[in-house]
Amino acid sequence: MSAYQREVLVRFAHCDPAGIVFYPRYFEMINGVVEDWFEDALGTSFSGLLYHRGLGTPTVHFEVDFTARSMMGDRLTFFLTVERLGRSSFSLDIRVTGHGQERVRVKQTLLFTDAKAMRAQPIPDDLRARMEHYRAAG
Repeated sequence: MSAYQREVLVRFAHCDPAGIVFYPRYFEMINGVVEDWFEDALGTSFSGLLYHRGLGTPTVHFEVDFTARSMMGDRLTFFLTVERLGRSSFSLDIRVTGHGQERVRVKQTLLFTDAKAMRAQPIPDDLRARMEHYRAAG
């Protein structure tokens, strides 16, 4: 098992007037990291899935714990592993750290869907095989 890692710089646009990350901005960062994982590690972009394969990957569940604050200028490291691979859905474990301190813990479940019919679709075999590389032990 290997975690996918991505560093994100906390920018002014991510913060409230006190310079602390405004919590909804974490969801934007998380989505960006998941999109990067699809492109960098799974070999397909979200746009490629949608426009060439007719597949969507909506999030159907989130659990989030904000364990410490992050400030403008921090460099956050996102560690993504696959916690569960189902027939059509999969769950991710995402840990966010900054300066060696945990900042956010996330459990996210996404579902492969037929983008037009809006029905669940099996995870494509080629992506499932690549996702296995990031599957958490246990």
